[in-house]
Amino acid sequence: MSLACNRFFDPSRERTMVKVLPGQYFVTGGEELLATTLGSCVCACVWDPLARIGGLNHFMLPEGNPDTLSQANRYGTHAMESLINGLLALGAHRDRLLAKLFGGARVFGEGSVGDMNIDFVRRFVAREGLQVVSECLGGQLALKVLFEPQDGRAWVKRLKQLPNDTLIRREVRLANAIAQETRVELFK
Repeated sequence: MSLACNRFFDPSRERTMVKVLPGQYFVTGGEELLATTLGSCVCACVWDPLARIGGLNHFMLPEGNPDTLSQANRYGTHAMESLINGLLALGAHRDRLLAKLFGGARVFGEGSVGDMNIDFVRRFVAREGLQVVSECLGGQLALKVLFEPQDGRAWVKRLKQLPNDTLIRREVRLANAIAQETRVELFK
């Protein structure tokens, strides 16, 4: 089950990689390597070590009312439910699910979007009884995350420089949308 569709063969790793963009998730029992890049967004890497099934999501905001169903996974509530339900549909068992959490940076040095996402994901996994085995949350640098869904291994690269301005443009759009939608103070 998947919402992510950016699949390609990575010759340096000699395997298929799936890039998960904001508002997407991907679950698999296969050998794909999952990748995403995060600023204030958060991703959860969740897997069942016995069934060797895992997945990754990438959400932008903790909660919200999407205009369309296709926008639902931009929000943590929907993204986490989609990920867990996708894993269960492939044969994972809820009581064996393990999680690694990433993201929630303050890429502009200040602001509350990342903090809100961190608070949400920690509350969600605690409420659902998921065991968090590691996390790399907060900070001021964007992250590139690679996740091996069969065994739960993850690699994180802190991005001191971005190869292009895509992430920055996304963060600015996100901050503007939140300011208009929720009328919260994002930057001091």
